[in-house]
Amino acid sequence: MEFLNDLFAAYPWGIFVAVALGPFIQEDAAVIVAASASSLGLADPVLLFISIMIGLTFSDLWKYWAGRLGRSHKKADWIANHRNVAKVRDKVLGSLGLTLMATRFIPGTRIPVYLASGFFKAPFGQFSFWIIVSGALYCLIAFVLFHYLGEVGGEKVRIYAPLVAIALVFIILSLQWLKARKTKQG
Repeated sequence: MEFLNDLFAAYPWGIFVAVALGPFIQEDAAVIVAASASSLGLADPVLLFISIMIGLTFSDLWKYWAGRLGRSHKKADWIANHRNVAKVRDKVLGSLGLTLMATRFIPGTRIPVYLASGFFKAPFGQFSFWIIVSGALYCLIAFVLFHYLGEVGGEKVRIYAPLVAIALVFIILSLQWLKARKTKQG
């Protein structure tokens, strides 16, 4: 902990840059880091919240545009209008807000749904709105939980809760990876 305090004292802006870039590496871990740094008093909570929201938003928007870029391929329209794909397209576009809100909280679904939203040419304004709303709700829940746990459990919980949360994220990701690997082999 002393090391982090020294590091942040030397580079006070560093935590905000790290939190904003974190979602490009692992979104859930970045939110946990931001919330735990806030609850530990390592930086201004409002600036941490803004930093993580900027990172989440741009991380999600590039996935939309990657999907949109995929639509420029010659066979993209044929794929998008294929009977089975069209059913998925209609479901995603028909309830875009609900889909994006649910996707934010269901591990392993964000990247495919965000890419599909771009590929299916979901209205960018709607997509952006729901990405920001779902991200703000997700971050708000994380920040409130970490601050509340810190108040209820004291300093020990503030220190160990982020480690437990990050461990849970990695366990979930590992289980999903193993399941996908097993499915490919079977």
